[in-house]
Amino acid sequence: MKTLLAAVYLAAMSIVVFAESNAAVSFTTMKSLAGDWEGAITTVPADPSVQGKSARVTIRVTSLGNAVLHEMKVEGRPDDPITMFYVEQDQLRLTHYCDAGNRPRMNGKTSADGKGVEFSLLDLSGGTENGHMHNAAFTPIDPDHHVEEWTYMLGEGRHVVAHFDLHRKK
Repeated sequence: MKTLLAAVYLAAMSIVVFAESNAAVSFTTMKSLAGDWEGAITTVPADPSVQGKSARVTIRVTSLGNAVLHEMKVEGRPDDPITMFYVEQDQLRLTHYCDAGNRPRMNGKTSADGKGVEFSLLDLSGGTENGHMHNAAFTPIDPDHHVEEWTYMLGEGRHVVAHFDLHRKK
């Protein structure tokens, strides 16, 4: 009986360790993107307000390594959305302070191919009349190149996916 209990305990602890390590691994991936980035934006469907424009992204580890700040500036637009990444209750989280006036929170996990981090909507504060961010994905290509994809819900089931092909500024 003691052997069975010990086996059950070890199996349960393995599950907890896996959950912690997935959040930790994903958070480490996000931290590895710290720096200044620039690149072009493409959207599907094409959005003339940003299509082909240049984006600058600054990613910075802050709060003694407990948070990652992501700040984006797009050529010709006055907005400056901020996103914070952090681990909460063994889960990687993202809170996006959107220029649409809301704050979606998303859960993150390592992508299926193990190369990046994918986020999906958990909940939302603020209204949705101006749309909201629904998904995000970060894929490191090499230490000086990564791709971001942000899915923005417009309402009535319509959405736009913005693809940022970013290179580290030297």
